[in-house]
Amino acid sequence: MHPPNTNKLTDVQIRRLKAGEKPYKAMDGKGLYLHIPTTGAKIWRYNYRFLGTQKTLTIGPYPEVSLARAREKALQARQTLISGADPAARKRAEKEAARAGLEDNSFESLALEYLEVRREGLKERTLKHISGRFKLHLFPYLGRRPVNEIEPSELLAALRRVEGQGALETASRLRTLAGQVFRYAIATGRASRDIAWDLRGALKAPKERHFPSLTKPEDLRRLLLAIDDYHGTQAVKAALQLAPLVFTRPGELRQAEWSELDLTKSEWKIPAEKMKTGRPHIVPLSSQAMAVIEDLRSRTGQGRYLFPGPRTVTRPITDMTLLNALRSMGFTKDEIVPHGFRSIASTILNEQGYNSDWIERQLAHVPGGVRAAYNYAQYLPERRRMMQEWADYLDGLKRS
Repeated sequence: MHPPNTNKLTDVQIRRLKAGEKPYKAMDGKGLYLHIPTTGAKIWRYNYRFLGTQKTLTIGPYPEVSLARAREKALQARQTLISGADPAARKRAEKEAARAGLEDNSFESLALEYLEVRREGLKERTLKHISGRFKLHLFPYLGRRPVNEIEPSELLAALRRVEGQGALETASRLRTLAGQVFRYAIATGRASRDIAWDLRGALKAPKERHFPSLTKPEDLRRLLLAIDDYHGTQAVKAALQLAPLVFTRPGELRQAEWSELDLTKSEWKIPAEKMKTGRPHIVPLSSQAMAVIEDLRSRTGQGRYLFPGPRTVTRPITDMTLLNALRSMGFTKDEIVPHGFRSIASTILNEQGYNSDWIERQLAHVPGGVRAAYNYAQYLPERRRMMQEWADYLDGLKRS
């Protein structure tokens, strides 16, 4: 028997539901429904959207989970969504915390939940790296403490242990990560204060890391002309020519695939799994970049990669290929490295007065706010114009 046409279920209606030839749903409203498989079981589920993706939270079987309890659980899930968290991720984290014997509001429990929420936005290796830092440096000292009872001095003591080992950058990064957990706890109603914010300036500043780059016009002109005169393989030469035009990270460039290019739109769409941020990225291609790509297509367009390795077309060029090419042209490590093309573009575009938000988005630096972070097409018309004008500027340098 299928459910009657009504907006809300009743216990009487639910008890009358029978298995059908195919699984079906008995809707209760606002995303909550009973899933009735062919076995006749009755399973509460809740459908919702998180960051633009349709998801399903399994609440539990009826009658073990009553109608009233299922509605309560669905309401809790909606409240979790309002706080900016994923209900399914939170449920998985709560199960893991329960297995570890942790209280729901402990720092470790909240950190695990926060990582679950971020799972879809980060690469697996990045998640493991962050989780490992928590487990090694923070959980032993703060893990079982209620997050709303931890004092700034407790967090500082844990961070000072790392600082005392000379790992200044790790200590600074851990303060940032702890702050993300505290802010998540605030958003989900389990804390009222981010104590990591109170520790600003309390740690030794790590040494700032700068990538060498040539930003003076005459030096950049010398580099661009040397690239055009490069006598290595055509794939490596094309990669070097594209590097200043697209200023992606070197790993993203060398692993570029033909399937990622939309030549009709003059766009390169890099999938999330290849991005450091774990989010997809669009690179508008200038007419100059398209010319390089069209020339390259006759040589490598039949394979997977734009820049296949010299020994096998099933793998792209290696991390060292572009670096070695720059060295072979006479540029030292103090002048330019492959990552330096990003610094060049960022510095000059900012000096030329372009909107910093356009530049940061094109560099695939994640902006503040969940919505902005996932809107990878943000400022696309403006970025398209900026990228063409940037390519024209580089052409002008070579002609000057």
